[in-house]
Amino acid sequence: MYMVIRKYAKVRSVADAARRTKSGIGQILRESHGFRSYYVLDAGEGVGVAVLIFEDCESANAANTKVLEFVQASLHDLDLGDPEIVAGEILVNIQSDQ
Repeated sequence: MYMVIRKYAKVRSVADAARRTKSGIGQILRESHGFRSYYVLDAGEGVGVAVLIFEDCESANAANTKVLEFVQASLHDLDLGDPEIVAGEILVNIQSDQ
């Protein structure tokens, strides 16, 4: 599996960005080959983090283009700026038995 983490450092409203991405990005990702999961967290003080998990790097790269187009077109008023991006193969995955 492959993970992409985007950290936005100066978001005017992380809660508003998360609410607006839920439907738009959610739809894009659900239609993307290899998509596994998507998380958004509010790290406080205008820092928002998005975590995307895909089956492989190729799937992540294909979906990334569509996601970035949505962000630029639909969230430009939130002044997200350029994110810090970290991506790579997931080496360990431990899940609860519950």
